Parts: sequence; C-alpha cells; structure tokens
Amino acid sequence: MAFQEKSAWIMVVALLLGGAFYLNLVSSFSAAIGTLAPPLLPTVIVYTIILIVVAVIGHILIGIMTPREANEPLDERERRIFSKASSFSGYVLGLGVIVSLGHYLILQDGDLLFYSVFASLMIAQIAEYLCRIALYRFGAL
Repeated sequence: MAFQEKSAWIMVVALLLGGAFYLNLVSSFSAAIGTLAPPLLPTVIVYTIILIVVAVIGHILIGIMTPREANEPLDERERRIFSKASSFSGYVLGLGVIVSLGHYLILQDGDLLFYSVFASLMIAQIAEYLCRIALYRFGAL
C-alpha cells in the first residue's frame, strides 16, 4: 500500500471520528435545550483538535513504519489521482452547499445552514480521500 493511500485512510478515520464526536455533542446539546443548538466556537475547536491529534499521530506512525516512502515526491500517477479526487470532492462540496442554501431558503434557519455547510465540508473531504483510495486500489484513470 502506498504511503499516500495510508495517509488517506488515516484522514478518513480522523474525519469520521471528529464528525461523530461533533454530531454527538450537538445532538446532546440540542436534546438538552429542546431545539437545535446554535453553533459554538468551543465545539468547533474541540472538533479541530480531535482531527489534528488523530491525523498527526496516524501520520507519525506511518512515517516511522515507512520513512523512505514518506519523503518521496508524488509520481505522475499519484498527481493524477490527487487531481481527480480533488475535482470529485469539489463537486460534492458544491452540491452540498447548494442543497444547504436551498434548505435555508425554505426554512430560514441560520443554525441549520451552518451545520449543513459544515457537514458538506466534512463529507467533501471524506469523499476526496475515499476517491483517492479507490483510485489507488482500482487504478481507474
């Protein structure tokens, strides 16, 4: 497995763990107050810290296991994989934002708009990493 594929797996896990934590936190706050909890900076900061800690620890581990691969530049195939995955995630993000804005136009709920766009960002990043993994595995370029 290529270093960049391992890196993508680590980022998928980090994003899923951070997203699950954030969803759980917002759900519990919302249940406590009986309505959708407003976005709070401390919860976003905790989400970011979780994401960073998991990503850094994971990358340190794979860097230690394969130090030579960690320092290699991307080859032509990997650059195409990154480009395709980035393009795909852009479409996912765009669709998520358009749906979020349409939802806002109907419900006029700014808190929900924040959470929808935030989720779109997370989903787009997860989609990018999953697309990289699929392209590494199946090589459909």
